Amino acid sequence: MTTNAAPEAIEFADIKAAASRIAAHALVTPVLQSRSLDTLVGAELLFKCENLQRVGAFKFRGACNAVWSLPAAQAARGVVTHSSGNHGAALALAARTRGVPAHVIVPEGAVRSKVEAIEMYGATLHRCAATISAREQACEQVREQTGATLVHPYADARVIAGQGTAAMELIAQGGPLDVLLAPVGGGGLISGSAIAAAALAPDCRVIAAEPAGAADTFESLRQGERIRAFVPDTICDGLRTLVGEINLRIMRAHGVEVLTVDDDETIAAMRLIWQRMKIIVEPSSAIVLAAVIKHRQRFAGQRIGLIVSGGNVDLDALPWQARPSIAGEA
Repeated sequence: MTTNAAPEAIEFADIKAAASRIAAHALVTPVLQSRSLDTLVGAELLFKCENLQRVGAFKFRGACNAVWSLPAAQAARGVVTHSSGNHGAALALAARTRGVPAHVIVPEGAVRSKVEAIEMYGATLHRCAATISAREQACEQVREQTGATLVHPYADARVIAGQGTAAMELIAQGGPLDVLLAPVGGGGLISGSAIAAAALAPDCRVIAAEPAGAADTFESLRQGERIRAFVPDTICDGLRTLVGEINLRIMRAHGVEVLTVDDDETIAAMRLIWQRMKIIVEPSSAIVLAAVIKHRQRFAGQRIGLIVSGGNVDLDALPWQARPSIAGEA
């Protein structure tokens, strides 16, 4: 596979190969349920807890697959990426498992706890302005200076295959699903999930949850072409990225639908998960539950797999002060 591979070049066989490649490093995360949340939405919810994955996010799967896919001589020159947090930490740790250098371009305004995690895992940080063009330019400069291999956060076939292992595990652990829901930002997780679901559960509908303030994926699918410029406005820092071209093509090929969610709905769902399930999730994860609650009549009586993408939050800046709660919240 190559980073510019067409969607048909990323197959379920690549996801199975990724699962074998990362098995010694990534965790098989649990699938949890909550009777009170099931009652609230009138459906059976199965939460794939990638907030309990190494680095606290599903991103470790794709980063690990990418790093361990490289030939030894190429890996020795290191890897580079741009990231607001979780992917950067994931690549830093994946590189450490192989003993190779990692460089992470961090945009201004990134969540402090996520930046600290990148540093803790041993990556070299490079700061840049908070724009996609600045991130990409800085990546290219580091790549030219060091010879490091670019591991794109989402538009990389190796990353997509690695992310697909979360859905593969969820389907194996949870049994038959009517719906599989995952967040969408750049699209690595949802596109990998769509490929896995098509192979393992062809009758399962795959739906992406996206912030209303960063709904470029929704608009791209609606308009039939990829939006190339937008200004995100959402609490979901992990979902502010413009969807990748390869990711969008995979979503189209597999009929993925997008549901948009307001930040207030996401924050209320985040608080519900903390209260009812006693686990820490970030807003970018809670959006999947928020989507189900918002459309509860549509999902009534179904078995729904939700990929809880991560749990990295700034505990000194929790988002629900002066925010509305959902009716029925404990």
